[in-house]
Amino acid sequence: MVKFEYQTVSEAVNDLQSRGFKIDFNLEENLEAFESGKYDGEDFEIVEVHRYEGNSDPGDEAVVYAIESKNGVKGILVSGFGMSSGERVRKLLAKLQHLSQTR
Repeated sequence: MVKFEYQTVSEAVNDLQSRGFKIDFNLEENLEAFESGKYDGEDFEIVEVHRYEGNSDPGDEAVVYAIESKNGVKGILVSGFGMSSGERVRKLLAKLQHLSQTR
């Protein structure tokens, strides 16, 4: 397995996009599409996780998730830790993390 290490969130996002992870799951319409069933959560899994911690400010902490479906749809979700991520993002991540662990 190839391991990718990035110094910054933007470096991770740029490289993931260059590797075909084009859908931005942070956009409201993509979260709505996920919730409405346009994107079936059962078909997706988290394939990469990149975590960043700020040196002194917890507000600088972020996680970049590379998400891929069985039929090749690839996207990115960038989230803060814990309470700094929105409720909808937390629900989506909980569902994806559960699915990734059961496979």
